[in-house]
Amino acid sequence: MEKIRTAVIGVGKVGHTHAQALNTLPESEFVAVCGRNLERTQAFAERYGVKAYIDVQEMMAEAQPQAVLVCTPHPAHTEPTIAAVQGGAHVLVEKPLAVHLEACDAMIAATDGAGVKLGVISQRRLYEPVQRVKQAIDAGKIGRPILGVALLLGWRDKTYYESDPWRGKWDTEGGGVLVNQAPHQLDLLQWFMGPIEEVFGYWGNLNHPYIEVEDTAVAVVRFKNGSLGSIVLSNSQKPGIYGKVHVHGDNGASVGVQTDGGSMFISGMTAVQEPPLNDLWTVPGEEHLLAQWQKDDQAIFKSVDPSTHYHLLQIQDFLQSIIEGRDPIVTGREGRKTVELFTAIYRSQRDHAPVVFPIQP
Repeated sequence: MEKIRTAVIGVGKVGHTHAQALNTLPESEFVAVCGRNLERTQAFAERYGVKAYIDVQEMMAEAQPQAVLVCTPHPAHTEPTIAAVQGGAHVLVEKPLAVHLEACDAMIAATDGAGVKLGVISQRRLYEPVQRVKQAIDAGKIGRPILGVALLLGWRDKTYYESDPWRGKWDTEGGGVLVNQAPHQLDLLQWFMGPIEEVFGYWGNLNHPYIEVEDTAVAVVRFKNGSLGSIVLSNSQKPGIYGKVHVHGDNGASVGVQTDGGSMFISGMTAVQEPPLNDLWTVPGEEHLLAQWQKDDQAIFKSVDPSTHYHLLQIQDFLQSIIEGRDPIVTGREGRKTVELFTAIYRSQRDHAPVVFPIQP
């Protein structure tokens, strides 16, 4: 099997998730890691048997990776991505692609200009119950989607925000629940419902006085096909409840998935507590399938490590896309849509007005 020389940039919690995948996948020859702190980076490198660097350009020149996985804090995605691209690598970036549209566009332009691939981690698209929802919509089983609902209720305490110095600050995290916890639900909502026409939203910090960024956001969405959507997001519900995305069709049928349950998963700090499941399914003639699907998905959940398994699948797809000369399952342009959506919610509150798409950086 053809192997791709791979590297990781960023030695935090999610960097280990990516490194474990690269050390496991048959398509990967894991060769290097780059971080800002030499001691932490060397410890990371020793753990996975790769070479440590503190300069991306030096890593690109010496280790010559063909695929680089960027796992830095959100506002710090752009610079290492462009440096890796200039070194000739394809790049897979942790979610969200960036915190500003200007940064998204710079990364997309750099990869387009270099003829390399840009992907964004959106591993919940690979959940089995999420795939069922997408396939049902694409097959017309609910008719035309007319109402989409994205809900994420969870909890983040002071210990969480103190676990890394960049958390909870505008300049180093780039935002709160919209930027860090909710991109998966925002991604699924637009993936299921299609292009957005207009957004009106509010956000606030309601019970986390020790952070700068928002812990709660709500929005209403009008999609280009005339359908409507609702978004409710919060980091203020102890101990953490669930994340759901439901889609209702014009023939009266509905499909949905609970992507997160029990409490919200925190990379490197907690385990995934409950399996993702289809929790709503009223497609005529298929209602009886729900119980069996839930049983099947619970069995899958018990047979894998869900905190790493779906990352591994998406990273494998990215490496295979390089080998096969095709797009990865989630491209940079797809990742930009999530950034455009949360940017619109921030701007809507700022301007006290709906925000019409497409929006400019």
